[in-house]
Amino acid sequence: MAKAVFLDRDGVLNVERGAYTFKVEDFEICAGVPRALTLLKEHGYYLIVITNQGGIAKGLYTKEDVVACHEKLQKASGGLLDALYMAPAHDAVSASLARKPNSLLLEKAMAKFNLDPAQCWMVGDQLRDMQAAQKVGVKGILVGEQHALDTYAMQVKDLAEAAHLILAQGQK
Repeated sequence: MAKAVFLDRDGVLNVERGAYTFKVEDFEICAGVPRALTLLKEHGYYLIVITNQGGIAKGLYTKEDVVACHEKLQKASGGLLDALYMAPAHDAVSASLARKPNSLLLEKAMAKFNLDPAQCWMVGDQLRDMQAAQKVGVKGILVGEQHALDTYAMQVKDLAEAAHLILAQGQK
């Protein structure tokens, strides 16, 4: 079975603006992201984006807007991302099992890529990312310091630090 790193988008791969990020010109890739993705890919990890995009359900932007931002990220990182899974729903408009903290998108990716949950990680900036990971037996790494850490996840400052932690844990 294969291994993967699931990646939340806003706040992990691109700068969290405090508002919906859907315009390519506003989509600023976080420092160190291309190098961190390269390190993980060099060590055999699938790289899979799992993102809530509730602004689609609210009519603020389209799936095509999200894909355009993803394409910018792909170009900046040398095409290393293996998949993008998005949950276009929002609880205020339409509930969905795909939306984190639910785990449907992780489950779909795990089936498609034949992933071993014991060899997978979820890197996110919200507790809901960690909750989704926990539901499928995937280890979690919380990026940033804005939340109290639960006992399930480790906490780091950014994706670069998360990548080094993942690689160090993989060598044990």
